[in-house]
Amino acid sequence: MGRILLNLSFLILLLFSSLSAQARSEKDDLAHTANTELSEGGEEEGHQSEDDHHAPPGWTVIPFVTLLLMIATGPLFYEHFWHQNYPKVAMALAAAVVLYYLFALHNTHSPIHALAEYVQFIALLASLYIASGGIMINVDKRSTPILNVVLLLIGAVISNLIGTTGASMLLIRPFIRLNKTRIKAYHIIFFIFIVSNIGGSLTPIGDPPLFLGFLKGVPFFWTLIHNFFPWMFGLILLLITFYVFDKRNKSGVGLSEEDITYTNKISITGKRNFLWLAVIIGSVFLDPNVLDWVPAIHYDGQKFSFLREIIMFSVAFFSFKLAKKEAIDGNAFSFEPIREVAFIFIGIFGTMMPALELVGGFAASPEGSKLISHNTLYWGTGLLSGFLDNAPTYINFLTAALAASGGSILNITDVMAFANGGTFENSIIDLTAISVAAVFFGAFTYIGNGPNFMVKSIAEEIGIKMPSFFGYIIRFSIPFLLPLLLLVWLVFFAFM
Repeated sequence: MGRILLNLSFLILLLFSSLSAQARSEKDDLAHTANTELSEGGEEEGHQSEDDHHAPPGWTVIPFVTLLLMIATGPLFYEHFWHQNYPKVAMALAAAVVLYYLFALHNTHSPIHALAEYVQFIALLASLYIASGGIMINVDKRSTPILNVVLLLIGAVISNLIGTTGASMLLIRPFIRLNKTRIKAYHIIFFIFIVSNIGGSLTPIGDPPLFLGFLKGVPFFWTLIHNFFPWMFGLILLLITFYVFDKRNKSGVGLSEEDITYTNKISITGKRNFLWLAVIIGSVFLDPNVLDWVPAIHYDGQKFSFLREIIMFSVAFFSFKLAKKEAIDGNAFSFEPIREVAFIFIGIFGTMMPALELVGGFAASPEGSKLISHNTLYWGTGLLSGFLDNAPTYINFLTAALAASGGSILNITDVMAFANGGTFENSIIDLTAISVAAVFFGAFTYIGNGPNFMVKSIAEEIGIKMPSFFGYIIRFSIPFLLPLLLLVWLVFFAFM
């Protein structure tokens, strides 16, 4: 255990410590080699110019850390300033990093790649948010702990069919309405844990990291086979914990039937918007790197999708314009939550480039490769997935694991062999550790996974007082999620 934590510290502390001049010189060369191998889209080795692969200095993670601290402290200590100016703050910090990349590092590859990932990210979230806003599900029953557990379990299952974002947007409002007489912050937090994250562990559709793995060559049903028991284990423990909490919540209990009467019916208004959701999910697979006939923007040896994003933004527009007014009004639909997510994640995608490159470059280097094991992959992928976006974190650690085994993320045959055991020793347990950690740890903070922040924003928009960034971690992630993550590691990985 001590050695695992020691090894892991090399991966984590790299983000937040300044590098000495001697170390910087050595790691510039390592990062140059690693970034050449990591370039996605099948470019030839050495295709880019040397300048495009200059590694960022360690201090360039300061804007990212600053943004995280402001997200954490703004709503607590300078709420008015933060709510008025968070778009400017996020864009200014992102612009500072992007301009440094363009004019100091002469690196256009990373900012353009980050921009493409952001457009893909916000197109999916915005379209799912707006399309689901036109569906009003009303469960007209008295809220009970068992009914809440059933709804959370249903959400966890369907998150594998329409994604954690789709399931979260579809069910968060009905979940809040069901508990209208007894709603507390813990209802929303456990919803984030279960529906917005851990539930989507079984299919590539479930969570963005798993979908990226599928695009790189991991078989579609691989996650169902290998993630099922950690998924079931994690869900059972979380649902039991939630049940104990909810059983003790006496708010709204004891109201007479004269106060509130229930029809015990489930009604759905705006059913046609399910067709819009189906279009969104179907368009996810229109990836030009998988389907050659899909049109793409070609840049620097890579193919960037645009047809998929056009479809998603079109669905967002038409699903809102054609939605039933009754459903929109009943959901108290507002664009503010998606606006907040859009601006905050501009800052996150723009400022996290140096952090991802430093971690990815080190992990794929000879020194970093020596530290690779399923244990360090689990904790490294997990802890960084909680504070960085979990999708690129998954790809970086999969790249490192492949490189340590002599494979390449750019070779789909290597990825398939790695997923299936093939000639790569211990590769199945390594990939399982990366996959489970990326999804499970995405629930550790509001920014670990896209739906988290959106669910929080929707809850606050409705009037529910949510914990701050640090409050979320201290009051819920550390006492409830961290022990679960430790148990998952002990049961499924530690002694393999």
